[in-house]
Amino acid sequence: MGLLDLFGRREKEQDFEANKEAERAKELPAYSGIRVEVTTLDERLLFVAKLMGIRENRAELHQYSETGILKVEEPIPVKIRGYSDHERKAVYMEGSITSGPEHIWQVTDLAITRVENDRAFFRLSTDLDASVTAFGGLEAGEKACKLLNISVGGACIGSPCRYHKGDKFLLKVKLLEDRPESAMFCQVLRIVEREHADFEYGCRFLELTEEDQRAITQNIFAAQRKKRSAS
Repeated sequence: MGLLDLFGRREKEQDFEANKEAERAKELPAYSGIRVEVTTLDERLLFVAKLMGIRENRAELHQYSETGILKVEEPIPVKIRGYSDHERKAVYMEGSITSGPEHIWQVTDLAITRVENDRAFFRLSTDLDASVTAFGGLEAGEKACKLLNISVGGACIGSPCRYHKGDKFLLKVKLLEDRPESAMFCQVLRIVEREHADFEYGCRFLELTEEDQRAITQNIFAAQRKKRSAS
């Protein structure tokens, strides 16, 4: 390969990357309003928020979680991960944040790094007693189960009862002893048969209000913080 060919190839690669970044920048406004988790570059969770008011490469983060990092005047680089319910895809972004009043953070240099078919929200592993109430079929009524893990968008439960993909039920669980019981309307998306005739059900939450989302997020974040401090 000649020197001119090598330079030409590099220029094409640079043009391709520039075009890809430009296309991603156009996609940013579509993700305004999604729930996101904000971490340091080394993956330490800072807080959970709602991504709002995207304007070019700037936006705001309206913090859900009860505590965050100390107020900072200088921008700090972060990773921002969210999940688009519309596209059902995880969105990975990077940017720099500075703290503002009333748990609102300013984001600059916001850019999409990739969009993939996976779950974005941190998932809290649990082993908590819970219950599900089905409204039809052989398993109608309230039945005991185990909450295996939970995220803002859904939960995984273990149960000896037989449910089917698409079934809907009410999940009740107390994530923390000093918090009220949480109740979420769920739909079964995935079924895994485990040993000893038990089943594992991956569920998504349905019909959550903004206040429901905020309460669940706060409880998950508090439970995760408590778990980390005990380790």
